Amino acid sequence: MNDRVSVAMDNGIADVRLNRPAKMNALDPAMFEALAAAGSKLKEQAGLRAVVLSGEGRAFCAGLDMESFARIADGGQNSRKLTERTHGVANWAQNVVWQWRELPVPVIAAVHGVAFGGGFQLMLGADMRYVAPGTRLSVMEIKWGLVPDMAGTQLMRHLAREDIVRELTYTGRVFAAEEALAFGFATRLVENPHAAALAIAGEIAAKSPDAVRAAKRLLNAAPLSDAGTGLIAEAAEQEKLLASRNQIEAVRANIEQRQPRFADARG
Repeated sequence: MNDRVSVAMDNGIADVRLNRPAKMNALDPAMFEALAAAGSKLKEQAGLRAVVLSGEGRAFCAGLDMESFARIADGGQNSRKLTERTHGVANWAQNVVWQWRELPVPVIAAVHGVAFGGGFQLMLGADMRYVAPGTRLSVMEIKWGLVPDMAGTQLMRHLAREDIVRELTYTGRVFAAEEALAFGFATRLVENPHAAALAIAGEIAAKSPDAVRAAKRLLNAAPLSDAGTGLIAEAAEQEKLLASRNQIEAVRANIEQRQPRFADARG
């Protein structure tokens, strides 16, 4: 990992910050590499319970770095073939967003300033998105003659109405935080998204990590499953949880009116 992204661990919570404030955390090759490295590291992080994803300085993420667009205008092209699957179902660029979906614990994006283009797609990869009033957002790729290609089309369609997604994608217009909430892209509007995200991460971290991870697996799979498959998956996860060490501890802690002492998740 390089200095583009910082990761601080505290009580099972990873505080992940994009750290290029002078450029409003714009996505250059080094930022792509740092985000991918952070995600890979967290997948192997023992005791991980939740992740908060935010940006330093004035913005969450202003999207692709202007120098990258300048190279395209000069006839340059990324040497990596986008149709190659380098990370499971995703390519190297999609992975930067999709990896937060595949992380086994909940991810909360704390968004302020702007979330444009790739930055908007990055926030969509989180389980929840806490957005500051006054934040400006955009599916901005059309401005540069492109389409959203960091998993955005696959994430937007599960959050907002199809016509809304199409309007924003076709026009690239900048929209407000209040609209993002109404559309379904924002979970909450809060004055201090980072503090609110850390608070909810703390609540999640205090729950059984086995149950939280099982819930994320089920919710990730739900849009892709028919009802029968989904119900079997739900029952299978519950069967594994019932009478397990952490499930028994959750019951005892509630009965005894004390804080639970959970063991680290097994998977």
